[in-house]
Amino acid sequence: MAASWQAPLVDAAALAPMIVPARTALLVIDVQCDFAAESGKLGRAGVDMAPLWPAQANLERLLPAARAAGASVVLARLVTRAETDGVALRQLYRRQGQNEDALALCRAGTAGADYHRIRAEPGDIEVEKPLYSCFHGTGLGARLRVRGVDTLVVCGFTSECCVEASVRSAFERDFHVFVVADACASYEVELHLNALRSLSLHYGLLVESEAVLRCWQF
Repeated sequence: MAASWQAPLVDAAALAPMIVPARTALLVIDVQCDFAAESGKLGRAGVDMAPLWPAQANLERLLPAARAAGASVVLARLVTRAETDGVALRQLYRRQGQNEDALALCRAGTAGADYHRIRAEPGDIEVEKPLYSCFHGTGLGARLRVRGVDTLVVCGFTSECCVEASVRSAFERDFHVFVVADACASYEVELHLNALRSLSLHYGLLVESEAVLRCWQF
């Protein structure tokens, strides 16, 4: 964390009764080739993937721990299609001076939309979303409620975009939200830290992966 700001982390002892597996889901956001693999679209364009590597390693440890403990696992992916790219999104990109090709991330049916180094297992919930939030137009909230889930432990990419949008949406749908600070990342460290600071003020509590693992006894 930046020296100017100390993340207000919940320790494992206090956290354990807050993330009881029976009512908790681990929400893993956009761990996909176009976003996280050097061979994906952003990697080929020269974006440095290194800031994501520690978070990727931590979330890879959280997945088996959640499953072993009996928590639900949600794997959410951005899956885009030219015919469903929003008017506002297209206009924003044009006004920013970006070309149409910039929209073609995680296109349906391409390797870029595939999971990167993780995979779904039986019993997991899989979500395909057209834009940032895991909840908008996906039915995820109802699927979680059916399982008795009212608490989310959130990780993935990127902190200031799809993670932040999903955390805000979850809170507004009355879920208790915990953001795993060292299992989320952005391509720029300052963006990551700014997102965590904003979310911790208004939408959820920050935790570290080791505390979650201790709670889930893995």
